[in-house]
Amino acid sequence: MRSRLASLFYENAQALPDKEAIWCDGQSVTYREMANLVSRYSNLLLSLGAAYGDHIAIPMNNSIESAALFFSAADLGVCVVPLNPSLPLEAIRAAMTAGDVKHVIARKAFFSECDKSGGLDIPGFAICLDQDYPNTFPFSKLSEMPAQRPELDYDITGSESLILTMTSGSTGTPKPIDISQDNKYDRCAAHIRVYRLTRQDRIIAATPLYHTLAERLVILPLILGASSVLLPRFTPAIWLKCVAEQKPTFTIAVSAQLAQILELLKKPDAPSITSFRTIVSSSALLEASVKYELIELLQCEFHEMYGASEVSTVTDICFQEARDKQNSVGKPFDEAKIKILRDESESDFDTECAPGEIGEIAVRTKLLCKGYYRQEAMMKAAMFHDYFRTGDLGYMDQDGYLYFSGRKKELIITGAVNVYPHDIDTVIARLPEVEECAAFSYPDDRLGEVVALAIVPKEDHEINLRALRTYCARNLADFQQPHKIFLVDRLPRNTMGKLQRTAILSYLREAGLDG
Repeated sequence: MRSRLASLFYENAQALPDKEAIWCDGQSVTYREMANLVSRYSNLLLSLGAAYGDHIAIPMNNSIESAALFFSAADLGVCVVPLNPSLPLEAIRAAMTAGDVKHVIARKAFFSECDKSGGLDIPGFAICLDQDYPNTFPFSKLSEMPAQRPELDYDITGSESLILTMTSGSTGTPKPIDISQDNKYDRCAAHIRVYRLTRQDRIIAATPLYHTLAERLVILPLILGASSVLLPRFTPAIWLKCVAEQKPTFTIAVSAQLAQILELLKKPDAPSITSFRTIVSSSALLEASVKYELIELLQCEFHEMYGASEVSTVTDICFQEARDKQNSVGKPFDEAKIKILRDESESDFDTECAPGEIGEIAVRTKLLCKGYYRQEAMMKAAMFHDYFRTGDLGYMDQDGYLYFSGRKKELIITGAVNVYPHDIDTVIARLPEVEECAAFSYPDDRLGEVVALAIVPKEDHEINLRALRTYCARNLADFQQPHKIFLVDRLPRNTMGKLQRTAILSYLREAGLDG
């Protein structure tokens, strides 16, 4: 039995050989050319001794080659471990150890940086993709490999690990999220159904392939027979230029990216963007003002989703269809069921919150990952029976819509009162002089912790702190009042542009702003 993901791709290559499969960074390949590339990679890996179940690290930026490796891995029953190539070497080593990596495929720049710091110690082979490099297999040999799909003497069951996506726990220890072939297929199929995707769609991915979002947006079109548009890196200007030229019809974008895109769209010389049928915002809640302006400017279906790498997408809402639920992140996918758990939910009694009551979002879903690779205890601790505890806070309304209230670890408990930072952010963000803001926990000897506020002022605007405190007094409850306010140039974010609220205090201290 062969891989379902790879077989669907090869079937599309047979049926649509001259159709564009993927575009990236000015380069475009047809389904026939992509199938030849995938086959050559598969034959190369087999010739070097890659075995069923091996784990192969691919610390690379987005490219057609890295996308092809996903399908080669699926076809051979090996597992890819995508990594951020710009991570410090110690973090790379830790991720490779956690992911049980045997082989590495990367570019010269990565190997060169590693060699400056002592190199990598891996048991298997290394391949340098862009040119020959010492102690790596010559990339020039790829062209000598057969362009036919290799025959295998073993079956692919679908339960094999296809991708280990690295995330970090509260200690910074890598947590490899183990996603099987069947699980990746089920996740893609759910999105094809919910967003009514077809072969006519052009689907743009603008996040790194070491995150599950971009992996889904590249694999999904190629098993559907659609076309993938892959940005090598994201800036709002690059995204707008690409969209104007490539005319994608669908994307799932990070909310922080959409906020940056909006600022350019509002400029008089902005290109007209008319190709999208559907845009979905993900990763973090989108500010209401940003959402409404994007809906007006883009004139397409606008959705927001909620999910996590472990459980994929859990809920979705189309704002044009649910006008009275604008603050919600939607209803669950057919594959998912949600419970809102109280803190004392170690017991089976009285554990589920009533509608409107905030608790921890827990999800039971067909799309749940296999677990954390070789970290069974950590995965077991994240489960409540067969529900995955997301670490997020939220509530359900009477109609079954989910509302997101923030991360559990970001909750501010001041004088035994729970304060939800997102509620404060929403109020402060209404001020015209505020570019972005974030409430966060600040240690206090008397109350344990108090509310603090970090604000990035808009360019050419000043923040009057006295007026701001008056505004807070009028618009926030007494327990929500910020005890400390910091004006900063930026807020700490991860590579997906997601706010790192718990890192704000460290950022302030490193910048010498918390004197």
